[in-house]
Amino acid sequence: MSKSAKTVTVSIMDKEYRVACEPGEEDALLASALNLDERMRSIRQTGKIIGSERIAVMVALNMAHELLSISNNSGESDASLERRMRNLQDKVEVALHQFNQLEL
Repeated sequence: MSKSAKTVTVSIMDKEYRVACEPGEEDALLASALNLDERMRSIRQTGKIIGSERIAVMVALNMAHELLSISNNSGESDASLERRMRNLQDKVEVALHQFNQLEL
């Protein structure tokens, strides 16, 4: 993150998270958080997976699978895919860490 990054508050499954965001990327971050919230709620509603952390991991696995499928179909470079996967992994780890801090 650059020095010009700002903090944006997003709500996921009724919990608020403060996330660093580059200027101009706020709308994309908010849309991503909304998408994540919807996916997590959908998995929670199935009743098969209990616990926010496990739900978040399942959503992350589903998103990673979708990203890999898209990449394989579009011919995206391995370096670009690896960068996107690392970025997704970093975001999931930050969200899980923040969630764990809230539960303490």
